[in-house]
Amino acid sequence: MNKLRCSVAIVALLLGAQAAVSAQQSAPAGRIKIVSGSAFVVRQGQAIPAQIGQVVFEADGLRTGADGRIGVTLNDETRVSLGPGSEALLDQFRFAPAQGRLGFVLKVVQGIVSYVSGRIAKLSPDAVRLETPSAVVGVRGTHVAISVTP
Repeated sequence: MNKLRCSVAIVALLLGAQAAVSAQQSAPAGRIKIVSGSAFVVRQGQAIPAQIGQVVFEADGLRTGADGRIGVTLNDETRVSLGPGSEALLDQFRFAPAQGRLGFVLKVVQGIVSYVSGRIAKLSPDAVRLETPSAVVGVRGTHVAISVTP
């Protein structure tokens, strides 16, 4: 009988740990504030039409068509905007200042992307990176525009 109790306790602990990890991974990073034309959030390989107020998560991609624009405000007040024919990936978003966990990595795949820094950049400038296929930009200012051609 003790083996059964031990097995049940182990399974319960594993399920609890998995639920905690899932809850951490699904914490919203921000929300879409502006959308026009053809614009999508790419989540787990699926393109979802973007809508104002829609939640954006770490690991989400943002993509616009030839007539599209999208603007996102993240929880630390960082603002990211994509112009027509653009694509970027929110590779990392960590904003837990009380725990000392700060990080922001945006991978710009193509097009025109505008970045306005939020609290992560103010609290820990080294924790912010904007990446392109050919360069990594460390942010020391508050506003950056990047153009990447395929």
